[in-house]
Amino acid sequence: MSLFRLEEALQNISVSSLFPVQVAVWQETIGPGAFERDLCINSPTGSGKTLAYALPIVQMLSTRAVKCLRALVVLPTRDLALQVKEVFAAIAPAVGLSVGLAVGQSSIADEISELIQRPKLEAGICYDPEDVWSELQSSVDILVATPGRLMDHINSTKGFTLEHLLYLVVDETDRLLREAYQSWLPTVLQLTHSNEDDLFSHARTFDPTLGSIKTIRRFGLERGFKGKTYPRLAKMILSATLTQDPSKLAQLDLHHPLFLTTGQSRYQFPEELESYKLICESKLKPLYLVALLHNLRWEKCIVFTSSVDSTHRLSTLLNFFGGLQFKIKEYSGLQRQSVRSKTLRAFREGEIRVLVSSDAMTRGMDVEGVRNVINYDMPAYIKTYIHRAGRTARAGQTGRCFTLLRRDEGRFANCIAVYLVHISGREK
Repeated sequence: MSLFRLEEALQNISVSSLFPVQVAVWQETIGPGAFERDLCINSPTGSGKTLAYALPIVQMLSTRAVKCLRALVVLPTRDLALQVKEVFAAIAPAVGLSVGLAVGQSSIADEISELIQRPKLEAGICYDPEDVWSELQSSVDILVATPGRLMDHINSTKGFTLEHLLYLVVDETDRLLREAYQSWLPTVLQLTHSNEDDLFSHARTFDPTLGSIKTIRRFGLERGFKGKTYPRLAKMILSATLTQDPSKLAQLDLHHPLFLTTGQSRYQFPEELESYKLICESKLKPLYLVALLHNLRWEKCIVFTSSVDSTHRLSTLLNFFGGLQFKIKEYSGLQRQSVRSKTLRAFREGEIRVLVSSDAMTRGMDVEGVRNVINYDMPAYIKTYIHRAGRTARAGQTGRCFTLLRRDEGRFANCIAVYLVHISGREK
């Protein structure tokens, strides 16, 4: 029955078939794999990774009897977390699940009111504060969070607990592992791990008369979990440029990890992406960009720069040019979240046709109809190039990536060109 309701929810968001990465993850979680191993998913940008983990998690939780926080999805930025939350919110209510958001977009008090269900107190009766706190329960089954705000709730929110957590998703893993973010990862793993000494002091059982639930994690040999607690915390980690460095992956304490990828090369570009380079004189670079934008006419486009300062300067300069038939706005980490959200919404709706962005938008952000990406400033790393280029040619659509190069940048550009030819054969 839940599968039927999920199918209807997918149809409502115009999903009629699954992409390869989504099928592969489904088979390893719901299908024959039965989620016996943690999953490391390396798949191109725009290949459907968000729905790949959202769909099986919603299906696995659809039979839950008691509401508590069972699944946690951690992402590096607010905008990306908002986007992922929308995907969950489109399918989870169909099977009676609630999705929460903890990103710092609103005050922590507002977030607490959304995440924690307080007991109903009758007027005129005196209650013991300890009894009130003990009856606080989660209002959500799934939480999408950024690391900083997640730690805020762990450290200060009464009733917020990860002890019932069954699924952990770390999206854009390479970035989250590179930056400590208040040691969020070891904290989460510690809070979801019991040992034999504290098993009975923290073990919880469900008693309908008390209205609370506790989770028992036992050590044992069953189902191959020697030295591990069971039920275990199942993990999925994802990126278009997922690290294979054992020392970095060891931080995640993965259980018999299975590496899923869509091709033979370590990094993959979208199949329908075409890449071009344009050699230009340094002083005339803005004019080359204006000419290129004119040639692209009304097609939706993202222009990437090397820094937030460069983003602001280039956006200001472009808006001084007369005769441009399209609206240009900037998008960077220097702007307030409300400003970025408003700009992104206008870009998605087509009111803005050209977005000048710092690398704040390189990872994960999905804007329908982006036909072109322009690297105004050469990215310092191939990984950055891959994530930038991945803003177009998403979900099987066609797209182009242009890179404006000064003559003295040709050496690094040739390195990328060789790599592009090796993995796609479409660099021009």
